[in-house]
Amino acid sequence: KGEDVVAYAKQYLNCPYVYGAAGPNSFDCSGFTSYLFRQYGISISRSSSAQAYGGTAVNGLANAQPGDVICYPGHVGLYVGGGQMIHANVPGGSVRLVGVNSIGMSVIAIRRYW
Repeated sequence: KGEDVVAYAKQYLNCPYVYGAAGPNSFDCSGFTSYLFRQYGISISRSSSAQAYGGTAVNGLANAQPGDVICYPGHVGLYVGGGQMIHANVPGGSVRLVGVNSIGMSVIAIRRYW
C-alpha cells in the first residue's frame, strides 16, 4: 500500500500550499499526508505533531519504505524512496519532491501507517 500511496501522491505535484488546507485542490503538510492515506481507507491524525506519534515507528531512514511519513518539528512529508519525499512545503509554495535532508530541519520520527 505504501507504494500505491506514493503513486497517488505524485499527481498532486505543484498543487498549491495553503495553511489549514486538506485537499484536493490545496494542502498544508499534514493535510496532504492525511488526505493521501484517507484515499486508501487509512485514518491518520490531521496534525503534523500527532502524526509523529501514530502508526508504527521505523528505525532510521535506512529502513524507511515508500509511503512512510517523515516527521520534523512541526512538519511532515511522504517518503518516496531514494532519500526523497513529497511534501507540501510553505505558504506561497506547492507540493514538491525534495531530498529528505534538504529542508533545513532534522528528522524526528519516521512512521508507517499502512
